[in-house]
Amino acid sequence: MAKEITPRSENYSQWYNDIVVKADLAEQSAVRGCMVIKPYGYAIWEKMQSILDKAFKETGVQNAYFPLFIPKSFFSKEAEHVAGFAKECAVVTHHRLMNNPDGKGVVVDPDAKLEEELIVRPTSETIIWSVYKNWIKSWRDLPILCNQWCNVVRWEMRTRPFLRTAEFLWQEGHTAHATSEEAYAEAERMVNVYAKFAREVMALPVVVGHKSPGERFAGALDTLTIEAMMQDGKALQAGTSHFLGQNFAKSFDVQFTNKEGKLDYVWASSWGVSTRLMGALIMAHGDDNGLVLPPALAPIQVVMVPIYKSEEEHQAVLDKMYALKKALEAKGHSVEVDDRDTLRPGFKFAEWELKGVPVRLAMGPRDIQNGTVEVCRRDTLEKISEPLEGLEDRIIDLLDDIQKSIYAKALAFRDASIRKVDSWDEFKEEIEKGGFLLCHWDGTAETEAKIQEETKATIRCIPVDSAVCLEEGKCVYSGKPSHQRVLFARSY
Repeated sequence: MAKEITPRSENYSQWYNDIVVKADLAEQSAVRGCMVIKPYGYAIWEKMQSILDKAFKETGVQNAYFPLFIPKSFFSKEAEHVAGFAKECAVVTHHRLMNNPDGKGVVVDPDAKLEEELIVRPTSETIIWSVYKNWIKSWRDLPILCNQWCNVVRWEMRTRPFLRTAEFLWQEGHTAHATSEEAYAEAERMVNVYAKFAREVMALPVVVGHKSPGERFAGALDTLTIEAMMQDGKALQAGTSHFLGQNFAKSFDVQFTNKEGKLDYVWASSWGVSTRLMGALIMAHGDDNGLVLPPALAPIQVVMVPIYKSEEEHQAVLDKMYALKKALEAKGHSVEVDDRDTLRPGFKFAEWELKGVPVRLAMGPRDIQNGTVEVCRRDTLEKISEPLEGLEDRIIDLLDDIQKSIYAKALAFRDASIRKVDSWDEFKEEIEKGGFLLCHWDGTAETEAKIQEETKATIRCIPVDSAVCLEEGKCVYSGKPSHQRVLFARSY
């Protein structure tokens, strides 16, 4: 099976596409730019959802649901917001089909034109703030901490499964507060929830920072981001959290009576992550044999493959395996016994490697006789013979070690990819090697645009780690004074 996967060194993009398809994560659909997420891929997304949803609720957030369709006039209320999304909007103009009077099939009924066009949501700030106007009258109604799990549509021209599709799944949190301090604290809290999830669950080291004004979410006063480094040296924005100020409250006239009895506009934040995290998982950890899944997100954490020749041997091995399966599942781990009798063990080994299952056990009659089992860890492909006695406890320890090992490997790669650069010639040379370049920037949009135009590199973030970035220097491009370094990279 590994031979069916294009090596990363040969064609990284094709390697990625091969894994998406051959590991049974997703496939292209009949609708251009949209994908079918297959059960194995969706099982990973469900684990992400479950863990994040719990983390959100621990901060006081509640789930809700808002309409898929947004009146076009709502987008006109916030000029910067509509400018940011106008080119990506799918628009509904009619509400009915009819039989084609000239032949077979159906056509749009010309008499069914909508009085006002509806936008298929690219994001929900406008529809949600039109609702919040009805919910908020007094400071006693605040804060509102809502999240929704849903799909959105952004009409992308160049798509790639999970990373950029016309329709994708995500969550979007939308909060309303009485003060700017509360709203900003919420934006900071949620970006740190994302960072913790990325590091501890996805085993994905991320840099937390602020987006430059040119890279901010449309309509935000500040955007916080988590940025990750993929194995090909390109950065990936893995999640964002926005301080929206009072922009949407003013656009939709959402006012409240404060504790002093005066009217004021509500302060807001919004934040989201999407199925793009699936792409990050593949590209940060995968190898030429397929997926490498952190145990925290693996739908199957341990797979067992029986080795036997006779039916008697078969049953003896299965008895041992199902006893171990029961013990591991009792401690909260997901286990699969691969007892398919139409496939050879070697084929099964390759398939489970491709799907990234963290631990694989192989056991035959000789192993039972010797009181041992072969254990293979997916991250290193190391095989060891382990005693059967006390095996479940050692597997639990092994899963924990694999989780830490995957993170440590990704962290070492990420840290090695961050380089300080102080001259324009060096910048142009180093950006071709990939990775993050930590450089001085003069803070102007003009310089930012010129750097992107000449190198295709963008400011990924202004890191919050002041010890690394706050120092005096000269802009790598213009030579003008700079008070801090920022992270540049080419990105997805």
